[in-house]
Amino acid sequence: MAHKSADAVSRTKREFNGMNQPAVPASLWKSPGQFPLRVAACGALLYFAALPPLAWAPLGFLAPIPWLMLIRDPVRLPGKKYYVRLWLAGVLFWLLAVHWLRLPHWATSFGWIALALYLGAYLPVFVGLSRVAVHRFQIPLLIAAPIIWVGLEWARAHLITGFLMAALGHTQVGWIEFLQIADLAGGYTVCFVMILLAACVARMLPVAETRRTFWPLAPLLAVLAAALLYGRHRIANAPQHPGPHVALIQGSIDADWKQDPGKDVRINATYFDLSRQAIAASAQPVDLVVWPETMYRRPLLVLDEDLGTSPDVPYSRADLERAAGDFSQEVFAMAGMLDAPLLLGVEALHFQQLDQPLRYNSAIAIEPGGAMSQRYDKNHRVLFGEYIPLGEAFPAIYQLSPIGSGLQAGASAESFSIRGVRYAPNVCYESVLPQVIAHQVRALTSVGESPDVLVNLTNDAWFWGSSELDMHLACDVFRAIECRRPMLVAANGGLTAVVDASGRVLAKLPRRTDRFLLADVPLDGRESLYLTVGDWPVAACLLACVLLGLGGLTPLIRNGKNADS
Repeated sequence: MAHKSADAVSRTKREFNGMNQPAVPASLWKSPGQFPLRVAACGALLYFAALPPLAWAPLGFLAPIPWLMLIRDPVRLPGKKYYVRLWLAGVLFWLLAVHWLRLPHWATSFGWIALALYLGAYLPVFVGLSRVAVHRFQIPLLIAAPIIWVGLEWARAHLITGFLMAALGHTQVGWIEFLQIADLAGGYTVCFVMILLAACVARMLPVAETRRTFWPLAPLLAVLAAALLYGRHRIANAPQHPGPHVALIQGSIDADWKQDPGKDVRINATYFDLSRQAIAASAQPVDLVVWPETMYRRPLLVLDEDLGTSPDVPYSRADLERAAGDFSQEVFAMAGMLDAPLLLGVEALHFQQLDQPLRYNSAIAIEPGGAMSQRYDKNHRVLFGEYIPLGEAFPAIYQLSPIGSGLQAGASAESFSIRGVRYAPNVCYESVLPQVIAHQVRALTSVGESPDVLVNLTNDAWFWGSSELDMHLACDVFRAIECRRPMLVAANGGLTAVVDASGRVLAKLPRRTDRFLLADVPLDGRESLYLTVGDWPVAACLLACVLLGLGGLTPLIRNGKNADS
């Protein structure tokens, strides 16, 4: 009798628990929030595989889906540990994606790790803000996720000088029709659409008690069709004006920190010999010969009038004037022998004081007749690669770094007018950031010097032929579309390329080869909405992120509890 009563009580408890715990059909997914590290790492690995060196581009559309499923999970997430696991997945992705940062010097391994630790934080912030939007404010996932993603990506392009390589949109660099929307609001538009499409897929999948649904298929197809129709329209209506015939010179000079007195002479000889070969191989006059970043090894010296003297240096003003004269004589002689204008990457030393020259990473244009156009000094410096914060206040910091005294930032954009074509040079990683190139084009246009061609001078030999070269070229493709100007890339070590204003790579040299590239550059007269409107739409997305962050923190501060949903 007692045994029978115990069975009845047990059965009653099971029935009562069942009333409070709705049965979940076996065909539905378990809550992804139970396995945050595994789910987030799955997305991270898909994202990595979509980028070079694997470059399995379709995975770029699938990579965000695991993260979006974490956002959709209606179960309240278990506090800080959950987001730490998401951060670890983000760190894993960035350690893999930018592994090449460890290659230039043993000390850059610390920068590689530090950058991964910082960039890894964007994933938990994305998931956390999106959960606040979806679960507390009831904003549809299809709206919230793309806005938050591009808002955070805009922050990534600006914070700590900015770093926007390996952006989600870069996974689709080979799908030219799809990329054309980048002229609407920059490359952020491509990322917005990719996250929107992934959100449509994630919304169709079952999670927890929700069942599979198919209505998101309609916006998915509509948005994708609209993007492709726009892209085809922009490509079909692209004007093809004949432009200059250029020679891009690519040496394979390995970059290192070793002191070799004869290396500079060998580098100049290699590049000049390749330039002569290019001129000889061309069936028509060459309008411009381009050398990469700092590949003309003799420095350009600029001396102030009141330089004075100093007993602390082993040279005088007269010595510097002779060296400056030797520089001019040599570059003008090269232009004369080649019978073609030169665009050279050089180091410029500006002597305001005899013992403390200011160093610039520069580009200069030389005409065969002996005329030098304005010099362009790199505006946007690479953190730790070209300067160290507080380094000017505490010069001893630079003694701990292989970069020496650091570089100064140039003050303005420049447009070189050469044989009727205007070229706007940029140097190294300036082309990684959309706001840098767009600002330069706007500034030049405002003074009547709108460039016809963008030119990126870079020395990517620091990265030994790794996937960094492909990622950098992807940035150049996006800058060409955003500004609707062709982009020439002269890269020591590769990848030297010609990109038209629709983002098509018309020609490209193999990595780590001594080669030259002869190409006719088609000019383009199309307008770009991104150049007109700027980053305001994307900055508004960041503002939305800030407001959501405040909305998520307020209950936490008030109640001292988890409050994301």
